[in-house]
Amino acid sequence: MTQIDTSRPSAVDTGNRFPTIGEAFRVWARIGLLSFGGPAGQIALMHRILVEEKRWLGERRFLHALNFCMLLPGPEAQQLAVYIGWLMNRTLGGVIAGVLFVLPGLVAIMVLSWIYALYGNVGVVAALFFGLKPAVLAIVVHAVMRIGSRALRNGPMIAVAAASFVGIFFFDVPFPIIVLGAGLLGYIAARMGSGAFVAGGGHGAASGAIVEDADTVLGAEIPDHARVNAGWAVRVGAVCALLWLVPSALLIAVLGWDNVFAEIAIFFSQMAVVTFGGAYAVLAYVAQEAVGNFGWLAPGEMLDGLGMAETTPGPLIMVTQFVGFMGAFRGAGTMDPLLAGTLGGLLTTWVTFVPCFLFIFIGAPFIERLRTHVALSAALATITAAVVGVILNLAVWFGLHVLFGEVVGYSGFGLSVDLPVLASMNWVAVALFVLAALALFRFKLGTATVIGLSAAAGCGLYLLGII
Repeated sequence: MTQIDTSRPSAVDTGNRFPTIGEAFRVWARIGLLSFGGPAGQIALMHRILVEEKRWLGERRFLHALNFCMLLPGPEAQQLAVYIGWLMNRTLGGVIAGVLFVLPGLVAIMVLSWIYALYGNVGVVAALFFGLKPAVLAIVVHAVMRIGSRALRNGPMIAVAAASFVGIFFFDVPFPIIVLGAGLLGYIAARMGSGAFVAGGGHGAASGAIVEDADTVLGAEIPDHARVNAGWAVRVGAVCALLWLVPSALLIAVLGWDNVFAEIAIFFSQMAVVTFGGAYAVLAYVAQEAVGNFGWLAPGEMLDGLGMAETTPGPLIMVTQFVGFMGAFRGAGTMDPLLAGTLGGLLTTWVTFVPCFLFIFIGAPFIERLRTHVALSAALATITAAVVGVILNLAVWFGLHVLFGEVVGYSGFGLSVDLPVLASMNWVAVALFVLAALALFRFKLGTATVIGLSAAAGCGLYLLGII
């Protein structure tokens, strides 16, 4: 996670004013349009604009908010936007910040989904996505290395990551079970006095955040609405919960459990509460369920969607909108496929992001009680270690379907695993993957640049008749 300099004086921590709603709206719209580069880049962007440029809050308060968001399931950058928006302009400010952070990506992914559904099999479009897939694979491998280097600081953490990979790759252990199991292990170990799952530094350590006393961080000038108010939290939390759950319940009541819209609502609502560890960890779960269980996508199509999310503004988890779009597009029944896909994509985004507002508005007033809980911190650190194994599974799973033209399933002795047919190796894809990996690891190019170059290479190979 982005390292943030805490050596300079804090701006708002020394008394600067918060913005008006109009000022906040304009700045959050700007942040939403510029929020490329995944969570690290998005958090750095918010820090540059809100702390360094506008000086609406100080370094310590920004880190304090980031610490809290790291404790929650869901996209931490979007939740950080909601939290800071709430801190500066109450509930309306949080809603504005959260919506504007997601809106540009929602529109971009929707337009790309329409193009993909209508023209994805056209030669040059297919070639563009052929070139994109190896780059996305390299980005996921890069994420494994980056997150693993921060989270796996000792033997127990490495063992948790290894067990997580073996469980999900070889035995199809569901991602929610891995998250719950790892969290329970870390919690019990901490309660028993073990520091094994704290030394690796969970989310907070990965962020480079600091831990300070609440009064020191927030100071006497903390706005009244940011103080503990159980009544407000219950009221706003109830509204968010109803907005999240009622549409899903109505869909199930009207359409039945087996309808594609009901399946989308249920699946992505479940995902919203177990998405610890960032988007890459969740995507392993989404990819395997969307491809293997629901049949919404082919394996390569998940990589296409991830490429869209990597090159558009907004949280990386916006790729789920593409998944919901394609699932409803293909399961439209008597409905117009494009209309069904559009509704499916919007439904996916709704049930994925409304819980973020719920978690922030309920938890923000009680931030210190959560953040300073040692056993909870250990549980989250252990989940982070398990997530490394889950992301490694995602990299291997993607690699099998990008670098090989044929994969066969093997089941036996309790195992359930996909194995590549070595003779089907696609050497062009291998070459593009190696070049993309060199660009990321050796030359430190940005993800958007690597994806753009790789996609252009795919188009060039198509025009030359090589693919």
